[in-house]
Amino acid sequence: MRADTTGALPAAADVVVVGAGGAGMSAALAAAARGLDTVLVEKSGYFGGSTARSGGGVWVPGNYALRAAGQVDDGDDDRARTYLDAIVGDDAPKANRDTYLDRGPEVMEFLRDHTPVRFRWVPDYADYHPEAPGGRAGGRSVEPVPMDARFLGDELERLHPRYSKTPANLIVTQKDFRRISLGTRTVKGPVTMALVMLRRLLAVALGRRMFAMGNAIAIGLRKGLVDAGVPVHYDTELTGLVIEDGRVAGVRVTRDGQEHVVRARRGVVLGSGGFERNLELREKYQPQPTSVEWTTGSQFNTGGGILAGIAAGAETALMDDAWWGPTIPLPRGPWFCLAERNLPGSIIVNQAGRRFMNEALPYVEATHAIYAGEATGVGHVPSWMIIDQRYRNRYLFAGLGPRQPFPGGWLKAGVVRKASTLRELADRIDVPADALEATVTRFNGFAVTGVDEDFHRGESAYDQYYSDPTVKPNPSLHAIDKAPFYAVKIVPGDLGTKGGLLTDERARVLRPDGSPIPGLYAAGNASAAVMGRTYAGPGATIGPALVFGYLAAEDLADGPA
Repeated sequence: MRADTTGALPAAADVVVVGAGGAGMSAALAAAARGLDTVLVEKSGYFGGSTARSGGGVWVPGNYALRAAGQVDDGDDDRARTYLDAIVGDDAPKANRDTYLDRGPEVMEFLRDHTPVRFRWVPDYADYHPEAPGGRAGGRSVEPVPMDARFLGDELERLHPRYSKTPANLIVTQKDFRRISLGTRTVKGPVTMALVMLRRLLAVALGRRMFAMGNAIAIGLRKGLVDAGVPVHYDTELTGLVIEDGRVAGVRVTRDGQEHVVRARRGVVLGSGGFERNLELREKYQPQPTSVEWTTGSQFNTGGGILAGIAAGAETALMDDAWWGPTIPLPRGPWFCLAERNLPGSIIVNQAGRRFMNEALPYVEATHAIYAGEATGVGHVPSWMIIDQRYRNRYLFAGLGPRQPFPGGWLKAGVVRKASTLRELADRIDVPADALEATVTRFNGFAVTGVDEDFHRGESAYDQYYSDPTVKPNPSLHAIDKAPFYAVKIVPGDLGTKGGLLTDERARVLRPDGSPIPGLYAAGNASAAVMGRTYAGPGATIGPALVFGYLAAEDLADGPA
């Protein structure tokens, strides 16, 4: 099934798509469905990009999977619009997010009809700001149904490597992960883990190749391209855009050390990802300190499409922002810290030994809080997650099972510090001992009353999603008082950058004066995020990538030849 990946680059096509991630494959598939001769070029030797490495959530209100689950009523469209207006504000064009909401369900149906991927509701995975006007505590996120991907044949070897290594056929959905993270605190945890292992054994016995989460989305899109006859040319890096008479008329690419030009009769779609792996751009645009070692984004995302767009006269926006998340810089690579922060019996302190936020905040907002401390001169990088042995006995942590000791390599690298008392721990992380003791004592009092008087942790429905329902009165708060104590290093990591080329509601790339650059489109992390500086809910990165890739193809098909 690689016959369409090894041939010579064509001299021309109706549409040239750059990047085989979610945005690029959605654009290529939609262009082909409209009868356009389409070619896709990919810098790396893999398909899937950041989408393949993700949890696979998709946030598109009103889509068919939500309707099938009974999670959409007549007023939900208006509430979703109110919600995005409230949390995004002026940080992104209203026309873009209105179009996203209006057209998103149609795009989801297109993917259902043209790929093998199917979506289902993630029960109760709340919007990230459920208490905001129009927010939904029950959530609007859907995820792909796990699939047996043998239909893709040898092309499966081209799937972008996962964020963390897992055994083949070990399928964990969002709902599964939520339960497993609680260890044995509820009966659902061990039962779910047993079912996961049973499903894996069955899949192995039957010779299946099972995939879920972002892998399943990427595989589904790739199969759609195979069926549509769209060629994907790997190891083909964009080096520039061909511009004639003010119009983008093709791309310059390098393959096997040689430069090629592929002309685009209608236009070019940039779905080439962000610039999270480009230290020069990070240091130029993003808050400090920063590092390419803290991102979990694809190693191939160095901003080539964004730079090509800038060279063509494009405006950019949100270049100082990212899809942030508090991250543990483990020796084997960064760990995006998700459930660990919400579980009771943990806090995060700065270099003054003080809490500075609700630790269970959505990850973008949590990292904004980290950088806000840097801006005021209070050291928040690194911060430290403080936990005790009770916490370690109860919950999963960065892939470790309950009671499983921290690896010696983590301790040796200084990522984890251990001590028999809080005062000793404070000395090992170089924070004031009196301040750390006072901070933990005050937090322990909140755990008793169930009310976090400082930062209101546990009050939001989102805070409670990854909390422990057996802990009362607040499932997100528990005392930290069982020695030994641990401090885990926290840095401002990300899933990818959020800034990029400014686009309109048709995914056309805009100049500084607001006029579109003819023939140039962008979607996904190559474009400035429709979510502005926030994050609507699980999948609010992948959702816009899929939708605006589709809309770019639509505009190309409707435009002049």
